[in-house]
Amino acid sequence: MMPVRLVPGLLRVISILLAYRIDELVGDGSRVNPMQFFRPLAAKPRVDVRRLSRGERLRLAMTELGPIFVKAGQVLSTRRDLIPADIAEELSLLQDQVEPFPGSEARDIIERELKSTIGLLYGQFDETPLASASIAQVHAATLHDGSKVVVKVLRPGIDARIARDVRLLRSLAELAQRWHPKADKIRPLEIVAEVEKMLENELDLQREGASASLLKRNFASGEDLYVPAVHWDLTAQRVLTLERVYGISSDDVAAIDAAGLDRKKLAAKGVRVFYEQVFRDNFFHADAHPGNIWVDPSRLDEPRFIALDFGIMGSLPDTDQYFLAQNFIALFERDYARIAQLHVAAGWMPDNLRLDELEAAIRTVCEPYFTRPLSQISLAELVVKLFRTAQRFELTLQPQLILLQKTLLNIEGVGRLLDPDIDIWAVAHPVLKRILRERYSPLRTLREVRKRLPVWLHDAPQFPELVRDALRQIGRGEQRTVTDPQWLKLQHDSARQQQRLIACSLLGSSLMISAALMWTLAPQHGPLPPLCESIAGLLAFAVGWPRSR
Repeated sequence: MMPVRLVPGLLRVISILLAYRIDELVGDGSRVNPMQFFRPLAAKPRVDVRRLSRGERLRLAMTELGPIFVKAGQVLSTRRDLIPADIAEELSLLQDQVEPFPGSEARDIIERELKSTIGLLYGQFDETPLASASIAQVHAATLHDGSKVVVKVLRPGIDARIARDVRLLRSLAELAQRWHPKADKIRPLEIVAEVEKMLENELDLQREGASASLLKRNFASGEDLYVPAVHWDLTAQRVLTLERVYGISSDDVAAIDAAGLDRKKLAAKGVRVFYEQVFRDNFFHADAHPGNIWVDPSRLDEPRFIALDFGIMGSLPDTDQYFLAQNFIALFERDYARIAQLHVAAGWMPDNLRLDELEAAIRTVCEPYFTRPLSQISLAELVVKLFRTAQRFELTLQPQLILLQKTLLNIEGVGRLLDPDIDIWAVAHPVLKRILRERYSPLRTLREVRKRLPVWLHDAPQFPELVRDALRQIGRGEQRTVTDPQWLKLQHDSARQQQRLIACSLLGSSLMISAALMWTLAPQHGPLPPLCESIAGLLAFAVGWPRSR
C-alpha cells in the first residue's frame, strides 16, 4: 500500500510521463494499461512528442521530473543488459545540472561542518559556484598559503529530499513490477535499489575523498593519470576540499589539437590506464565520461589525463576479477571453449548447462567481428553483445560488472574520439598479459601465502571436523549429483590444479622461509645452501602455478 503522503508526488510524475507518452512503453496491448485512466491529468508537453523517439521522450520526461529522476536515468543508462540500446544511449545524455543554491547557505554549511569561520578556514572563498548539480555544488577558494582549491558542498536538506524521492521511485517500481510485461527482465525494484545505494555513497563526501586518495596513491607517479589531492583538514561528511586542477575535457578535440597534444598517444594511454585500474589495482573510476576525465594541457611531450568526481568508484571480488581477466585473454585469443568454461567456473552460469551450446553461441557473436581489421573492432560493443547472448543461458551478473561494462564503453568512446584508428586490441592485450604476469607471479603468491599463513594455522584444528561433516553429508546422500561430463571434467581439472597449487605453495614457502632463516642464523655455512633452497622454492612455485588451457 502506497503512503498517502506520496500520492501528490506520484500524480505529478504520472502527469509528466503521460505528457511525453511514456505510458506507451509500459503495456504491449495484451493487458490493460493502468496509466491510461490518468490521461485527463496529463500536463502539456514542452515539445511535439510525436516526432521524438521513445528514448528522447523518456530523457526529456526525466529532465522535467527533476534531479533525482535524472540521477535514476543515469543509473538506468548503465544497465544495457536490461534495457534496449536506443533508450540507454539517450539516457546517457542526461545532464545533472540544476539551479545553484545561495552561496551564503554553502558558507553556513561549511562553517557548521568544519566548526570554524570561513575566514579562518580559507584565505578567500567565492560564493558564486563553479558548477551546480542535484547532490552538491562546487565553489572556488584559496588557502592561506595561496594554494587554489575547490570546495564541494552538499545541498541543504538533500538527505530528506532524496529519502522522499526514493520512496516515490520505489512505489513507481512496484507499479512497473506489477504491470510491465517484461518486468522480470527489467527488474525495476533492483534498479531502484542500485539508485539508492549510489545516492547513499554520494551523500558522504568524506567517502569520496577517501576514493580520491586511493586512486591518487595507485597512480602516485602522475605520469599517466593525475588525481587532485584531498585537503583532509578541510573535509567532512558534507564538505570536500580538493586541489584545484585545470584541463581540457577529453571530448574537446579542437582544444586538444590547439594545445599541441598528441591525441594518438593520449588514446593509447587512456586504454592502458583503464586496464591498470581494473586488473592491477582493482579500483576503477566508474563514471569516466568526458566531463570527469580531462586532459592536462601543460604536458606536451608526455600527455596525461586528469580524473575528477570520485563519487562512483568500482571494484570486483578477487574471483570475478581473475575470471574476467582470463575471459578477456581468451577473447583476445579467440578461445571460445575457454570463455564458456570460465563463465561456468566463475559461477556466472548454471553448472548444468551444455558448454558446447554456450561455446557455439559465443562463436556466433564473435566470429563476424574478426572478419574486420582489428582497428575497426569495438571491444566494448563486443562485450555488450556477449553479455546479452549469455543472458539466454541465465547469466547472473553483479552490479560491479555492469559498472565495468559502462566504464569500458566510456573509455573506448573517449579513445576512438581522440584516435579513430586506435587498435584497442593491440593496446589492451599486452597490457593485460603484463598485469596478469605481475599480479599472479610466484613472488606475489609467496607474499599472499605468508600473509594468510597465520589464518590457515588458526583454522587448521577445524579441518578434521569439516572433513567429517562433509563425509556424513555424502553418506546421507545430501550432496548434489552432477552428470554433465564436461562440467565434471572442468571441476576435476580445477580441483587438481588447486591441490597442486596448495601443495607446491606450501613447499615453496617452507623452502624460502628455511633459506631466509639459514642465511640469517647460520651465515657460517656460506651463501650456497640458502641459494639452493631459494631456487628449489621458486621451482616449486613454478610447478604449482596454474596454466591456462
